[in-house]
Amino acid sequence: MRPLDLAIIAIFLIGSPLLGIMLGGKQKTSADYFVGGRQVPWWAVTFSVVATETSTLTVISVPTVAYLGNVTYLQLAIGYLIGRIVVAFVLLPRYYAGNMVSAYGFLGQRFGSKLQGTASVTFLVTRLLADGVRLFATAIPVKLVLEALGLDVSYWMIIAAIAVVAVVYTYLGGIKAVIWVDVIQMSIYVVGAIAAVFILAGKLPEGWFGSLADEGKFQFFDFSSDIVTNQYAFITAVVGGALFAMASHGSDQLMVQRLLACKTVRDSQKAVIASGVVVFVQFALFLVVGAMLWSFYDGADPASMGLGSNDELFPKFIVEQLPAGLSGILIAGILAAAMSTISSSLNSLSTSTVSDIYQRVTKKELPDAVVLKQAKMWTLIWAVVFVLFASMFTSTDEPVVEVGLSIASYTYGALLGAFALGIFVKRARQTDAIVAFVSTIVVAAIFILGVTFTVDGEEATLAFPWYVPLGVIVTLLVGGLLSLRHRAEGPDELERVKEPAS
Repeated sequence: MRPLDLAIIAIFLIGSPLLGIMLGGKQKTSADYFVGGRQVPWWAVTFSVVATETSTLTVISVPTVAYLGNVTYLQLAIGYLIGRIVVAFVLLPRYYAGNMVSAYGFLGQRFGSKLQGTASVTFLVTRLLADGVRLFATAIPVKLVLEALGLDVSYWMIIAAIAVVAVVYTYLGGIKAVIWVDVIQMSIYVVGAIAAVFILAGKLPEGWFGSLADEGKFQFFDFSSDIVTNQYAFITAVVGGALFAMASHGSDQLMVQRLLACKTVRDSQKAVIASGVVVFVQFALFLVVGAMLWSFYDGADPASMGLGSNDELFPKFIVEQLPAGLSGILIAGILAAAMSTISSSLNSLSTSTVSDIYQRVTKKELPDAVVLKQAKMWTLIWAVVFVLFASMFTSTDEPVVEVGLSIASYTYGALLGAFALGIFVKRARQTDAIVAFVSTIVVAAIFILGVTFTVDGEEATLAFPWYVPLGVIVTLLVGGLLSLRHRAEGPDELERVKEPAS
């Protein structure tokens, strides 16, 4: 790394928290901290949603997917767009009607505080694990940079440093600071990736595009008959991707909180649908980078190149091949992607902790100043826990993007299933929903950890895009059957769903 690269990285690390504090402004109320007073423009929310879900996994791991295979991963993005459209018109109107700051407030209104707390705790654990993978992924290129400088720094120290920078502007600026910094951070890594494509193109031999096409690197659709274990089979990717997006953007506080920062439900709908289009383009960009890297390295096995992880491929190219300045921008972009996810997670974790758990446990109406104070305190607590969780993921043989998506899928089925149960099964009560929720987690664990299928004589597990559909089906089946014990609810009871959150 050259002095210019290091200077750019340093400016970014110092400037991000300062910029976040300035843009976030003073947090006068808990509503300012949680949803920015619902005054954030929809286009900014769009970019914040994309930056949050993109994370470092997209920047360094999606290219690895194309390097080791092809671009069929892009089929997931088709499902993602379909799922967001459903979220826009089915779930978002309900959140705005209840004036909620947490997605799980809907479950509290529909079923009761026990299910709301159960869903919130599930979200907290899942978010820590999934974003722990993302935070670890960020440490990979940073460690390569430091090693190039002759410094041997452990992963956990890098993770802690990144978390400290992110927590500063999250603590002081709230969701508004997080969203506006996301917009800027996304611009950094997208510009860096586009520049990398042009640099790569100049280093590849003539006719490289045709060669990659002949090798099948640009295969988009995969109509494999193995839809059970092949995670990129068309039906698996599209159906699984749609249900995953419905869960991640409709029942995951990480995304819902951003969408609730829009001025109106119409703005929120525009933001979530537009984010699906942007994500498709982003996936395509980073998959093309991966295919081009395959041509540049002549398809060499990552291990033969002396890499400790497959996900070090793109970071290796960034550090060794890009000109001065651009390497720094891309490393800063990778750090930006990580901090956008971590800062968003910290804010949503503190929001869910205070609104879904703390206030329910205390069983009393707290002054808004106390709520705001608690939210900031929990932001600090979760930052420490985040570092501990991220330090658990120090090695993986799979691209970390797949690991991250798999972890999130473990509980997304139960969360989305609980929302579906509340909307479509009118007889369901809180006990029915809790039993169904827990049953779904158990069934998901059995399939993920113990059930295998024999495909072409080899043992294989259920493809991760099916985890969410499986969870939704189990929740609806168990909850629906249990609900048959009750008489049909009258109009007065059903009206309870429309009341403001307590």
